[in-house]
Amino acid sequence: MAIQYEVISEENIDCLKDLVNELMAYQKSKATIHPEFFDNMNFETRMIPSLKSAKYNYIVVAKDNDEIVGYVYSNISSKETYSNDFATFFDLASVKNEDVGCLSQFYIKEGYRSLGIGSVLFEKSKDWLRSFPSIDDLFIFVSNGNDEALKFYQGKGFKISHQILDGFITVLRST
Repeated sequence: MAIQYEVISEENIDCLKDLVNELMAYQKSKATIHPEFFDNMNFETRMIPSLKSAKYNYIVVAKDNDEIVGYVYSNISSKETYSNDFATFFDLASVKNEDVGCLSQFYIKEGYRSLGIGSVLFEKSKDWLRSFPSIDDLFIFVSNGNDEALKFYQGKGFKISHQILDGFITVLRST
């Protein structure tokens, strides 16, 4: 297995449709608090709106031959983007600058986990986010029940900030 990593453009995002939908199903299967919230979450309702509302987007895929086996999607967005009808994700006053960095979606297919692919995708994302000198605040939002992801991000230096929606999402922060 020779995993290759490739940055893809927003124009080519359709190649992630199945994996994004798989991520939503995976998150629902793990959720112990409001799993029904995931019923309306999919490629069209999560990925596309996020891409459109962000100022900058960065998508890296991991490929095993021609098969995409994982991806990370990060963005730079106005901090106000994270206060909407669904939730307010953090105290806006606690963010120094106008924009924040967010590791928004991260998924690796079953059978490819625990092989180091996640660490490579995470580092590529973090390097990209840190390439913006105006970004002081980085956030990751982990759905409830996904303890593996929570431990992974904590092992990478992110700290739990707080929970929202009665524990549906744990907010992690790195400054």
